[in-house]
Amino acid sequence: MINLSTDKIQAEIRDGVGWLTINNPERRNAMSLDMWEAMGEAITVFGRDPDTRCVVMSGAGGKAFASGADISQFEKLRSNPASADEYARISAGAREALLAFEKPLIGMIRGFCLGGGLAIAMTTDIRIATRESVFGIPAARLGIAYATESLELLVDLVGPSRAKEILITAKRYTADEAHGMGLINQVVADADLETTVAEMTAAIRENAPLSMRANKLTINEIVKDESKRTAGLPAQLSKMCFESDDYREGRTSFMEKRKPVFQGS
Repeated sequence: MINLSTDKIQAEIRDGVGWLTINNPERRNAMSLDMWEAMGEAITVFGRDPDTRCVVMSGAGGKAFASGADISQFEKLRSNPASADEYARISAGAREALLAFEKPLIGMIRGFCLGGGLAIAMTTDIRIATRESVFGIPAARLGIAYATESLELLVDLVGPSRAKEILITAKRYTADEAHGMGLINQVVADADLETTVAEMTAAIRENAPLSMRANKLTINEIVKDESKRTAGLPAQLSKMCFESDDYREGRTSFMEKRKPVFQGS
């Protein structure tokens, strides 16, 4: 087990799974500036560790996944354009690290998932929430604009019309409503959340890392505007898979009627 934890961001690697917990329950897991920095550092370590096959992100305390930025810091850290720009640079760096993460990233969501918290959740590949979870973006009630990168994620998930509704009304949505519009992948009973996520990580750990990486990155390319795509990347990723030891192991295990043992090479 590798432990990377700080006071407000708990991060550890157990049995090939990275666990990243937002640990500020007294503020419903609102994100402070030092938490953004720690999150970016942890996700970078997870990405570099060859034994980490996937990462699960969650919120401590059971009442919130994350509820956005810690507004109590706004007066000190976002009181003018210069300080707001610096805050945005650091928080954007963490979001960019999440978006650039090449391994499967799962959001395990309980409670409130609002504003910047929803922006964090949308960087994950798969979002599983309890029925009691609540989603929304209250930017219109705070007089702030939602980051362009987060808006792009939102539009990719729910479409432009729904995205406008979410931003303009600042409404809070139930988990079933969020699932219906494509904002989350699955809704489960609270008692089943850990089991559901554990079953998913167990399945992921058995899969070929290069194949999962290739498919994730190729899908990321597909949803980009054509002008922003990396030329030849999908073909390069496909070639790497076909030339890998894991591809040979997949073929051999199939012929021998046994489970494959993939090494990520």
